[in-house]
Amino acid sequence: MVRLRLDLAYDGTGFSGWARQPGRRTVQGEIEEALGKVFRLPEPPPLTVAGRTDAGVHARGQVAHVDLEAEAFGALDSRHRGGQDAVLADPVADRLPTLIRRLAGILPADVRVHRVTVAPEGFDARFSAMSRRYAYRVCDAPGGGDPLRRHEVVWYPRPLDLDRLNAAASALLGEHDFAAFCKKREGATTIRELQRLDWVREGDLLVATVVADAFCHSMVRALVGSLLPVGEGRLPVDWPQQALTRAVRDSAVHVAPAHGLCLEEVRYPEGEALARRAALT
Repeated sequence: MVRLRLDLAYDGTGFSGWARQPGRRTVQGEIEEALGKVFRLPEPPPLTVAGRTDAGVHARGQVAHVDLEAEAFGALDSRHRGGQDAVLADPVADRLPTLIRRLAGILPADVRVHRVTVAPEGFDARFSAMSRRYAYRVCDAPGGGDPLRRHEVVWYPRPLDLDRLNAAASALLGEHDFAAFCKKREGATTIRELQRLDWVREGDLLVATVVADAFCHSMVRALVGSLLPVGEGRLPVDWPQQALTRAVRDSAVHVAPAHGLCLEEVRYPEGEALARRAALT
């Protein structure tokens, strides 16, 4: 078996999230179907992803892995080489550029696999990850946002104060029980290490950068949703921290719209640390 790492991006607007669902268009479903066609497999090969994104959420730096039998790679060049493996120094790695081109020809325009590599020993797209970095984009221009960016930027109808946003955000950093900002799942912990949460302003655009070892369901959007009313002055700066301390889902914590969120990067350790990280996770 050969494990491939796939680095990919997608516009989440037309998808019902990452995870395959019967009767719904999903990112996982599109890529698995494309891989099945390229490799001429009877069933699409299952993907493991670094982080499942919700419906409408985008990704610029998503990572997944797929396990394939080495013999399957012969399907990539059979049209041109007649399946003659002997001309290839590395029958897998030498075919990966062809795989990327074939996927680009099959996949719809709103999802791209822009890099494929043979995964190093011990790599697991989900469990080896050290951190995930998201960006959330908000525009507070009085007349609304740029219509050409309407699928990736949320318009907020009231002015936002950058200092208030960052003051409230800084109090949430560290390892905590983020139950107030997560949708509880049976058997899953809500304890996370929030490594970074800060805002920058670029004209009428405000961008939040959020980094953690991992995120529970809806956590980033709930964090943003708790900070925006602080930024406009409707809630005190210490309110998000008070909600965090209570460690129960607060009805006053509103989940921000999905389309403002983008997974920008997944970071991994190197070498033997990959397997150790996966085991630890």
